[in-house]
Amino acid sequence: MSIDPRVDIGHVHLKVSDLERALGFYSGVLGFEVMHRYGEQAAFIAAGGYHHHIGLNTWESKDAPPPPRYSTGLFHTAIRYPDRKTLADAVRRVLDAGVPLSGASDHGVSEAIYLNDPDGNGVELYCDRPRDQWPDEMYTAPLDLGALLAELDEPEE
Repeated sequence: MSIDPRVDIGHVHLKVSDLERALGFYSGVLGFEVMHRYGEQAAFIAAGGYHHHIGLNTWESKDAPPPPRYSTGLFHTAIRYPDRKTLADAVRRVLDAGVPLSGASDHGVSEAIYLNDPDGNGVELYCDRPRDQWPDEMYTAPLDLGALLAELDEPEE
């Protein structure tokens, strides 16, 4: 029996050590809107007016160090952008904020940029290619970051 195809992932909830620092990254750099706050302990952020795509809290993690690299846990949170130009804009904001990238990959079905948030949580910023352009099998190849950023120089259609 397979899962109903209408099921999707509604949000991710992250434990962070410093709420304001996390908000500086997710809202200040990536541009998510703060939808709700629970004082200094938690915030819920979203794009497009949704109640929340990402929850951030310090309930069990205030001032805590990041988890060890080689342990179980979240590998990354993937944030999907609607098109290459919007992804390029996000990457430009990340670079302008001095956030280092840890990778940039072409997966055939999508183009992805990888980085870490201030707590060391992996973040993937990506956009899907149109379905009719998907290869038979996914792969990982280097992404031409310059070509992606050049999307910002293209005139609006």
